[in-house]
Amino acid sequence: MRSRPDRSAEDSTAAGTGDGVRWVLDQKESDVSIKQRPHDADGARQVDVVVGIDSARMLDRGQRVRLGDQLYGQIFDRIASGDLNVGDKLPSEHEICEQFGVSRPVVREALLRLRADGLVSAYQGLGTFVIHQPAPRLKTFGDVQNVGAYLRAQEVRVALEGDAARLAALRRTDEQLKRIVEAHKAFADGLAQGQVSAQLDLAFHASIAEASGNDFFPGVLETIHESIQGFMRLSLNLTRTGSRQRAERVMDEHASILAAIREQDGERARTAMQFHLGQARHRLVDRERD
Repeated sequence: MRSRPDRSAEDSTAAGTGDGVRWVLDQKESDVSIKQRPHDADGARQVDVVVGIDSARMLDRGQRVRLGDQLYGQIFDRIASGDLNVGDKLPSEHEICEQFGVSRPVVREALLRLRADGLVSAYQGLGTFVIHQPAPRLKTFGDVQNVGAYLRAQEVRVALEGDAARLAALRRTDEQLKRIVEAHKAFADGLAQGQVSAQLDLAFHASIAEASGNDFFPGVLETIHESIQGFMRLSLNLTRTGSRQRAERVMDEHASILAAIREQDGERARTAMQFHLGQARHRLVDRERD
């Protein structure tokens, strides 16, 4: 089943391609110029980052990607690449509208999501400034333009997979627990060998959704499968090329989920899953967590 997201008059949504493990397991399947203003009264120097109109790529309404996600992706791309650095000021909403050919609601949606993801912060009377950056190597993995959709899917996962883990802890059979354990071991072995893939990560999460005893969990997650797999590809590439500590944190989080399910502690399983998904989200957008 492919994703069929909602559409609006100005937005349309991305659909990707994906192979390997699915959620339903029984199927087996830059031209940026910087103007420095004089020091303010408090001694702080205000910096404006002005994205030239010639460097801004007009958003494509023909793409099957929401305009808000396209704009988010372009700004995220500039932050990730270092064209916009911590402390730099974004153009005003009006300037962004002009540069990218979109309406103000689209700009506000993108900026709100950038703030929610901890990348920028708005200051009354001053504007919006970059406060965090992803790891620079994120740019080398591609798919960065789709990160807005990936992070929206991650929000859905926190709610759905948290409760799926809780129910899996309470309802899982011995055979289902065995599949979760096997998926965990396969992921751990792949990570240790530097060959971990989105399919291995997906198999662990899908085995938990199946063990919930409610077919709606794997069914609903299947509808956003492509965005979930895209998020996993980016996140795992960062983990594979990052510090050993980063990989160990991922494994510890998986192990905590498994332990709670094995011990049939529903609330601990839900908390462990939601913590893991939240940390994965933070690791993607903040290089300080690398």
